[in-house]
Amino acid sequence: MIFTRVRKYPLPLTKEAFMNRLAGKHIKIHDLDFEVYDQETLLKIAPHTEYLDEIKTLPITDVDVVTEGNQNKVVLTSKIRVIDYGGPLLIMLFCAFLFAAALVLFLLGGEPHITYLLFGASFLVFGAFWVRMQRGYFDYVRKLENFVKTQVQVS
Repeated sequence: MIFTRVRKYPLPLTKEAFMNRLAGKHIKIHDLDFEVYDQETLLKIAPHTEYLDEIKTLPITDVDVVTEGNQNKVVLTSKIRVIDYGGPLLIMLFCAFLFAAALVLFLLGGEPHITYLLFGASFLVFGAFWVRMQRGYFDYVRKLENFVKTQVQVS
C-alpha cells in the first residue's frame, strides 16, 4: 500500500553475524523506544507503546537477509501498524471524495466558486496530512533505516 516502504542494502556480513548484531537492541526515536526482536527467520523492529499517551502512527519494520547470487542483502520492509491504519485511510478517502465531488461539479459546469473551493480543500487537507505523515510516520521509517544501515557497516 502507500504506507509500505521496502529498501535493500548490500550486506558484507553473514546472515547469522548480522542477526546476532541486531537482535535484542533498542533504539530511541523521539523519546519512543523501539526494540529489535527475533521472530523465526527474520527480525522485527516494533515500538513500545504501553506508556504512550498521544495518538501516533507508527511503523513495524521487518528486517530480513536474502541471498541474491553470491551476495547477501538486507531487506527492510516498513509498514504501518494495523491499529494505526484506519485514521490515515479515512483522511485519504475524505480527500478523494472531495476531489471527486469537485471534478464532477467541474465537468457538469456547476458553480465555479464551489468547485474551486472543493478542489482547494481536497489539496489543502491532503497536503496537511502528507506533511504530518512526513514529520511523524515516515520520519520514524527513515530513522529506523539509518539505524539498520549503521549496523550493516563492518566496523
